[in-house]
Amino acid sequence: PLAVTFDVTGTLLRCPRLGEIYVEVLARHGVSLDAEAVAETFPVVWRELDCRLAPGVDRFTAQPQGERGFWRELLGRLCALLGAPAPSRFAAAELFRRFARPEAWSVAPDAPSCLERLRAAGLRLGVIANWDSRLEPLLEGLALRDSFDVVVRSSGLGVAKPSPRIFTEAAVRLAVPTERILHVGDSPLEDRDGALAAGMRALLVGDHRGDDGVPDLSALAARVAERGRLATTSGPRESKR
Repeated sequence: PLAVTFDVTGTLLRCPRLGEIYVEVLARHGVSLDAEAVAETFPVVWRELDCRLAPGVDRFTAQPQGERGFWRELLGRLCALLGAPAPSRFAAAELFRRFARPEAWSVAPDAPSCLERLRAAGLRLGVIANWDSRLEPLLEGLALRDSFDVVVRSSGLGVAKPSPRIFTEAAVRLAVPTERILHVGDSPLEDRDGALAAGMRALLVGDHRGDDGVPDLSALAARVAERGRLATTSGPRESKR
């Protein structure tokens, strides 16, 4: 490949303190929750809200009140499922600000060295993410933005992975043909199948049994260094998640 693009959450970044931050902020606004319960319920609400949209529709621009409206709705639904009172708009606004800060996130330990090795191999690098407008400043704050030639987020384009359009937009901005780009992510549907539908190659990072992938980003960088090429999937397969 001439370029490699990356998913963000679950691939480059983690959010290990999600439950703790929600509990801390909500407590200041009179809502008492358990951090473990929040962490367990958050993905349930995320999937519930996603089920309302067709694949490829950006969740942030599809919300009538935009990205902040989406996060207010998610917070309200989270509290409802946990039997807590409806939170105020001020609580939602504070949470929105907290997760815009670098300290709310952790960079995958092997991400910086992986990106450095890929750049040293002469590859152009990009980000393709289903994210809102906080992404670019967050990457800056985490000292990652300069590693990438382009950052394409769903809320800026109005379409989301797995739509081929967000992948082809990244290819245009990178000035690299889609067939010469490898996309790396953790979702079989959004990252692998979306990239393949756009004509890219794809590689999953993490525990994806039955999929052609690597356990972590160090292994991805090693393939570049050791083989001078990247073995990838050759076609979409059924997700085994």
